[in-house]
Amino acid sequence: MQNQDNTLGSKDFTQLHKDFKNTPKSDLLTRIVAQNGINQAAQDPDAAVRLDPVFSVDLQTGTVTNQKQSGRCWLFSLVNTLRHAFAKKYKVKDFNLSQKYLFFWDKIEEANIFYDHILATATRPADDREVAFYLSLPGGDGGQWAMAAALVQKYGVMPASQYPETSNVENTGAFDTVMSRKLRIDGMKLRDMVNAKKTDKEIAAARKQMLSEVYRITAYSFGEPPTTVNFEYRDDDKNYHQVSGLTPQKFYDQYFGVDLDDYVVATNSPDKALNKLYSMPSEDNVVGGRHIEFLNLPMMTLKKAAIAQLQAGETVWFGNDVLEQMDRKKGYLDSHLYRYSELFDADLEMDKAKRLAYHQAMVSHAMTLAGVDLVAGKPTKWKVENSWGDKNGVKGYFTMSDDWMDDYVYEVVVHKKYLSKAQQELLKQAPIELPAWDSLA
Repeated sequence: MQNQDNTLGSKDFTQLHKDFKNTPKSDLLTRIVAQNGINQAAQDPDAAVRLDPVFSVDLQTGTVTNQKQSGRCWLFSLVNTLRHAFAKKYKVKDFNLSQKYLFFWDKIEEANIFYDHILATATRPADDREVAFYLSLPGGDGGQWAMAAALVQKYGVMPASQYPETSNVENTGAFDTVMSRKLRIDGMKLRDMVNAKKTDKEIAAARKQMLSEVYRITAYSFGEPPTTVNFEYRDDDKNYHQVSGLTPQKFYDQYFGVDLDDYVVATNSPDKALNKLYSMPSEDNVVGGRHIEFLNLPMMTLKKAAIAQLQAGETVWFGNDVLEQMDRKKGYLDSHLYRYSELFDADLEMDKAKRLAYHQAMVSHAMTLAGVDLVAGKPTKWKVENSWGDKNGVKGYFTMSDDWMDDYVYEVVVHKKYLSKAQQELLKQAPIELPAWDSLA
């Protein structure tokens, strides 16, 4: 095959044209698809019936949040689960925590651990696969649940009213560009120092100065976060409350009291062995903080645990590939929403394991499960709280079919009590380390 001449010529073009014209209704389909768009032409109208937003288990979580032009979904989704618990316990409808507060500290911590990775790999070439991963987008927004948990555990939380959203966190493009350039330059300098045999003291001093500059850029862009919580509110019964003088860590401990170490990232990644614990140290964000770990389990286990947590009145963080089979405006997530194979008369189907192995799949988004519809004890559709504002879906809520969960949900974060004792025992095993370029990254 390597010696075969595959140059396209006039005979090939003639045959391609002939094949196209011999396709039944090619002219009709061209008019339909070209004038209306692929998704409009491929959308199944019955999806509206399947995704009717009525749920037998329906948590009332209030107004949705809006991450706007940023990649902070992983933070929004964790903060959503925390704010729901506060709103319920203290009767404060639509209470919100500051996503910007955690995002600020993530930028500092991410730079700090980036320097660790760069120094550890400094003798490798710049195009080494792991080095290239660290240099690919060092100032980006994305993250994992464990990264958000590590930030909460170290820095606590802050009411949104005390450290509200501002321009550079609502639209992070310019900040990310500056920070990525800054960190790549820092990485280059640190690698040069190592390879020039500079002393540990000299490298440490340079690193300290670099981190000071990262802090300055972040503080100019976001404003420095408060160090104490001074918070006033009225509950839903109009009673006045005041919280003052608490550190963000003590505020979290006193008013939330959720031990995030009790929660497990249950993963369904069928390209890997099931019932195994995996880690991804390349994406840890806090030196000395919580590590990114996944317990890979059958999809039915993820659903069972998520349903149990919802029935107990607690929402569920979940990681997914929202870019697949999604209608943003209508708030539809359905595996059969767009019938591409039928429209184009071509095989466009892959199973979940193959999508992961061949880079068709990715964990592109995090959202929150806020309900489920059970028929004869089995889930048919799920209520999803997104962080794209109230102009998408039904006031910001999406409806997800159960088969979309099978196909495009990769992680749910549940309390370990909702796993069997045998599954909890798996958490004690030494995790299998995944490379930086794994499909779950």
